[in-house]
Amino acid sequence: MKKTIAVMLIVVMALMVIGPTSATAAEGRGGFMGFIAGCCFGIRAAADYNDGMDIHWREWCTLIPYVNIVFAIWNGVDGASGVTRADLAEKYGSQYY
Repeated sequence: MKKTIAVMLIVVMALMVIGPTSATAAEGRGGFMGFIAGCCFGIRAAADYNDGMDIHWREWCTLIPYVNIVFAIWNGVDGASGVTRADLAEKYGSQYY
């Protein structure tokens, strides 16, 4: 277990060094934060982050234990009611969607 954690830390540190040399990092995106967005929120959030969008506060709240179930249900209810990305952009602004 300790070896696995050590290897994961080495990989993360290597990504912090290698990541900023990518083409998207020249624009201020990608790198370590793009890695975190991909690991924690999925490929859609990582791609949106690298395209210049911010990670929505509701996505950040899903990282909090026991509170995340409330936001997961909230997201599910919004999805079931047919909320689209255009609706979210109108409500929260274009910096998120």
